[in-house]
Parts: sequence; structure tokens; C-alpha cells
Amino acid sequence: MTKNKLLWKRWRVLYLMLIPGIIYIFIFNYIPMYGVTIAFKDFYASKGILGSPWVGLEHFKRVFRSPDFLPILWNTLILSIYQLVLTFPIPIFLALLINSCQSKKFGKFVQNVTYAPYLVSVVVLVGMMMIMFAPRGVFNNILELAGGERQLFMGDEKYFRHIFVLSAVWQTTGWNSIIYLATLSGVSPELYEAARMDGANKLQRIIHIDMPHIIPTIAIILTLNAGAVMSMGFEKAYLMQNDLNIGVSEILSTYVYKKGLLDIDYGYSAAVGLFNNVINLIILLLVNKAAKKITKSSLF
Repeated sequence: MTKNKLLWKRWRVLYLMLIPGIIYIFIFNYIPMYGVTIAFKDFYASKGILGSPWVGLEHFKRVFRSPDFLPILWNTLILSIYQLVLTFPIPIFLALLINSCQSKKFGKFVQNVTYAPYLVSVVVLVGMMMIMFAPRGVFNNILELAGGERQLFMGDEKYFRHIFVLSAVWQTTGWNSIIYLATLSGVSPELYEAARMDGANKLQRIIHIDMPHIIPTIAIILTLNAGAVMSMGFEKAYLMQNDLNIGVSEILSTYVYKKGLLDIDYGYSAAVGLFNNVINLIILLLVNKAAKKITKSSLF
């Protein structure tokens, strides 16, 4: 009996348990991919995807000729990179600090406090920001007490990106630190004990013990995040968007929604979405290759 047959016989129950998940993914993730062909058709709902005529790359030509596309692409890139630069490293620092905390109770308290904002829905979060950043809100009251002038934070383009990203840091830091804490929990206590006996201080233990253990996890999470750098969350951007900050708040996801569902231009919006996904795929492959070369860890 071959090795593969022995493995199948040993783990056959687990393989059988995978079948429902594979069927689900195939039905809801792979079969709908045929809808991508809308980007190459003059789609009419009455005719369906199969009955709509082919137009080739016409929609893509319209995308690149549109005067709105490049500014919106630029807005998406700036906001995505800004958010990635802040939201990616901070959970790592938080996990390292909690792991090195001598008081486990205090560490658990900090973990719970930072994790709690993740349970707040995006709609509630934006509602809270609209109240707190309102002209008569708490932040303007503090600003006035400090001798400054009241600002229209939610309606000023120069504040939109900062509010968007910093609120994401507040909401996701605790949640994103969990995977790093889980990795650090697997570090052998004997390594810390040996480091203490050698005279290593807390910072040296973090650099020489903790960091090498979480670098593979960091590489994988960074690759996944980089692969979605162009896919900013639609809901939060759309809820924060108004006529005053539209110049910086209009991103690809909100643009696709407006063109596809509001303007009923399905082919054009599908072309924009497909272009967005292709860029994400290219970035994912490049970052994965770089991670594999630098850290010897990668998705594939």
C-alpha cells in the first residue's frame, strides 16, 4: 500500500468533512465567477449574461478615458497605503507589549479593552464619529477650550483620511493582535529563562526571541493585507462620504456601487471591479515573492 493510500485511510473522516466546504466554495465562489464576463458585454438584465452582446474591451477603454477614474484610483491608493502603514504594525507592537507584561491580569485587561471596539459595527462607529466630530461635538468643544476654532471635521477633505484611518486603528488593533499573541504563546518558557540567565533585558528578549517567532506570521499577514490594498471597505467610506469631502472620499468601491447600481451601468462597473482585482492579484504575487525571498515564509 502506497504512502498516499495510508494517509487517506488514516485521515479519511477529516477528508470527508471537507466535502461540504468544498461544495459550498465551488457553488458560491467559483460558479459566480462567470459573471465577470459582464465586463466584456453590453449587459441587459432582460437578456441575461448569455444573451447580452459582446463589446470586447470597450468598457475598459471607457474606464481609462474617464476623467474621474485616475483621481479615484489615486484616492484609493493613498487611503489604502495610509491605512496599511498604520493598522499593520501597531497590532504587532501591542501583542509584544502584552506578551512581555509581567502582570498577566493587566495584560488580559488591556487585551479585552483593545479588542472590544472590534465588536462595534461600522454603522455605529460612523454614527459615533458624526456626533463626536460635529460642530458642537466633543472634539470641537475641546478644541475651543484649548483656544482653537471649531472645525467642520466630517466635511473637510483634509481631515477625512486621518479620521478614516485612525478610527480603523482604534477599531481593529486589538482584534488584529490576537493572531500574534497566539503565535507568541507557543514560545517555549525555557528560552526566556535562558535569556534571563544570560543577562538579557526585556527589550533584548523581544528582539531575539519574540520577533524571530512571529516573523513568519508577519510575512503571511502582510501578504494578505497587501493583496487587498485596493479593496477598501465600501461601507465605511460610503457612510462618511458627503458633498464636501467627495474629492478625497470617492474610492473605487463607492465608484463601482454608484456606476453599477445607481447609474445601472453594469458592464462599466464590472470592468472597474475586474481591473481592481487584477491589480490586487499582481500586488499579492509580488509581495508573496518578496516575503518568500526575505523571510522564507509565504502563502504559496
